[in-house]
Amino acid sequence: MPASYELCTEVTPECPVSQTTYGYAPNLAADVLFLVIFALCAIAQILAGIRYRIRGFAIAISAGSALEAVGYGGRIMLHYNPWDGNGFKIQIICIIIAPSLLAAGLYLTLKHLVLMLGPEKSRLRPRLYPWIFISCDIFSIVLQAVGGGISASNNVSLLKTGDNIIVAGISFQVATMFVCICLAADFGWQSLKSRRQKTMSDVDEGSMSREIRGGRRWFKVSCIALAGAFMAIFIRCIYRIPEMSGGWGSPRMREQTAFLILDSAMVSLSVLLMTVAYPVGIFCSAK
Repeated sequence: MPASYELCTEVTPECPVSQTTYGYAPNLAADVLFLVIFALCAIAQILAGIRYRIRGFAIAISAGSALEAVGYGGRIMLHYNPWDGNGFKIQIICIIIAPSLLAAGLYLTLKHLVLMLGPEKSRLRPRLYPWIFISCDIFSIVLQAVGGGISASNNVSLLKTGDNIIVAGISFQVATMFVCICLAADFGWQSLKSRRQKTMSDVDEGSMSREIRGGRRWFKVSCIALAGAFMAIFIRCIYRIPEMSGGWGSPRMREQTAFLILDSAMVSLSVLLMTVAYPVGIFCSAK
């Protein structure tokens, strides 16, 4: 931000919205819609977690949804005053951290899915999925936080360094998610091959339906929904690489439509899928 705008606190002829980091006032209707979606999903996740006694998943998804809701509260603050520094910080911090919590819930679900369908078909031991990939997400967040701290300093010479560290953190997150996708796809393929090798006499469909909470059909729906949820978060993380590559206030960062489609819509779709197609069959049947 040029020095002449450092003291701006509201939109005036001397402090136009075009000179803010985003260059626009966030769309009120869209931000209210996403806030409501995330808030309702957070409540639903808490209630479902209590009902089915699924703590880890409920904590991760409800916390991620709640952070997203708070983040969109920050964007609503920016709608009324695009120069509001507090609103900017709230939405940046919450919207950066929240998807990692949502991904943590998916890593935990993958662990239970492997336990349920057969650990022998997985390249990793079930307990290693959350340990490895959640640790990688934490490292990614730390990198982004360090980069953000450097970028926020008044040292102009370090600004590019801070931006590069942020991009490195996002890229690392994308890479670890891609590895997880490959492992999950391989596990799915091995499970499918194992099932095809069995004859119909080996499989009692009725007994399997009773073993899976909610039945086999709901189990399949949950698996498809979870795969869609993971891919939606993955798309969002990929989008953030070019968004941040140009630094704060870059042309890509100032495209509100791209943000609403590739960040807001993707993350809300992920949360909705994990809430509507709640994976109770995976968690309860794997216990």
